[in-house]
Amino acid sequence: MNSNILYILFVLFFITACGGAKEVATNATPVSSKDYPYIESFHMGVRLKAKGRVEEAIEVFNKCLLIRQDDDAVYFALSALELMRNNEEAASNYILKAAEIDPDNIWYTQELAYMYFKQQDFPKAVEQFKRLTENEPRNVEWQYGYAETLVKSGEVPRAIEALNTTEDQVGINPQLSIQKYSLYMSVDQMESAVKEIELARESYPKDAQLIATLVDHYFDQGQNDKAVVMLEALVKTDPQNGRAHLALADVYRQEGKKKEAYYALKKAFLSPDVTVDNKMRILININESSVNIDDEVYELVDIMVEQYPTEAKAHSINADFLLGAGKDEEALTAYKKALQYDENQYPIWKQVLIMEYQTGEYEDLYKDSKACLELFPTITTVYLLNGVAANQMNRHDEAIDVLSVGYELIINDIPMEAEFCGQLGDAYFGIKDYNEGKKSYKRALEIDPRSLLLKNNYAFRLAKHRIDLDLAESLIKQTLAGAPGQAQFMDTHGFVLFQKGDYRDALEIFEKAYEANSEDAKIAEHLGDAYFKISNLDKALKSWKKAKEIKSNDLLEKKLKDKKYYAPE
Repeated sequence: MNSNILYILFVLFFITACGGAKEVATNATPVSSKDYPYIESFHMGVRLKAKGRVEEAIEVFNKCLLIRQDDDAVYFALSALELMRNNEEAASNYILKAAEIDPDNIWYTQELAYMYFKQQDFPKAVEQFKRLTENEPRNVEWQYGYAETLVKSGEVPRAIEALNTTEDQVGINPQLSIQKYSLYMSVDQMESAVKEIELARESYPKDAQLIATLVDHYFDQGQNDKAVVMLEALVKTDPQNGRAHLALADVYRQEGKKKEAYYALKKAFLSPDVTVDNKMRILININESSVNIDDEVYELVDIMVEQYPTEAKAHSINADFLLGAGKDEEALTAYKKALQYDENQYPIWKQVLIMEYQTGEYEDLYKDSKACLELFPTITTVYLLNGVAANQMNRHDEAIDVLSVGYELIINDIPMEAEFCGQLGDAYFGIKDYNEGKKSYKRALEIDPRSLLLKNNYAFRLAKHRIDLDLAESLIKQTLAGAPGQAQFMDTHGFVLFQKGDYRDALEIFEKAYEANSEDAKIAEHLGDAYFKISNLDKALKSWKKAKEIKSNDLLEKKLKDKKYYAPE
């Protein structure tokens, strides 16, 4: 039921003195003094209703009914009040009573029509709407309502007749024509349906909705040539129609018209009626399916960022494309920008943390992984990365704490379990608890005995602290047997020999490692250490300077300043 109409009509009733008062006016019967209490209560109810004092108004109108039970205006007022407190059943009963008392009142008929429609009693709604349209054929709203109830009742031909009657009154109207098109299509009268739209286009040749209806119709019927013609007409008529540009871009793409497709796609991306999610899907599909990304695609990405500067999705897709283009630093910045606007996206967090780990940005990794843990306290990978960062920053006690918690969360993941044990080993070595460090590494290798990285790291820790150097050498030889020529593993082998005092053998291996990877700062520094130990200061300084160019550290700075070797702490 339309409560706004009900309220307006309620006011009109009192302006025109409907109900009992109408009879007085018509018959010119003088008002008796005995009617004054009733009239006074009635007006009091009206005033209370106007002030929004619903409960008090209902109480007053009910008192009116104790005096007179045949005043339709009172029932009408009570119906409106019950609607105000969402009591639809009572409102329905009251309007039915009002219509029973005054069946010729057209406003009661209107309320009954809307009430039955809302209750989905369409046969009764049809009956009431029919009365309305017969009473006032030029009322377009009632004609629409009549047609809709006929459709709901399955009487499509009669609905079309009702709309034709409306069209006779108001002339051709695009909305009317589209509605009749839909009705004709629902009863498989395709020719009549298309004719309705074409007839309307004679009067409204640039109406976007009429053209869009034909676009959809021709595509649905497999008449693609006609659909494309209409689609091109649509974007000319409605250049802001992003969905039309999107459809046209797809057509051009299928036809191999690459330039035209990108132009249409750009228009679609500039349009606000294509959602950010649709734009995202398009870019994701391009990114995943293309070997080489065209320059035009990056322009689409830029549009996304410009249009949605506070939308995490826009920054994340920008980061994806930057990463694909090899612009890792810019990509990481963009991923972090995405997290500023939506910190609850773990896939973005994961990408950020992995990139920080890969680039050795351990301070950022430590800080960001800690923030991530506050949001996602059950994800083991984040505990591991936070532990790695803590170890690298010599926060070994913190590493032990966080790794111990994360370890308890591991479920059926052998490599992950081994990695946790290895990092715990590093942490214990860091606090010089060598027994626990060796236990952790042994446990790691029991879990994953084939891990070359674990063997390498264990060998390096033993060598760094000059513990069980024979075991360290055995471990690194096993590692190199599995991956000969790997620069990092060769460097560890050289370091083990260096710590054993076999400087010339160590130098030979460091040279091979440097030849395999001359951009590793640690290898360059170790090479300088070996040169120093065989009394070749010039080459030692040259290698240390090379290491500094790549990535410096405090111990390396001290070596260069004093031109002297210092053992690692």
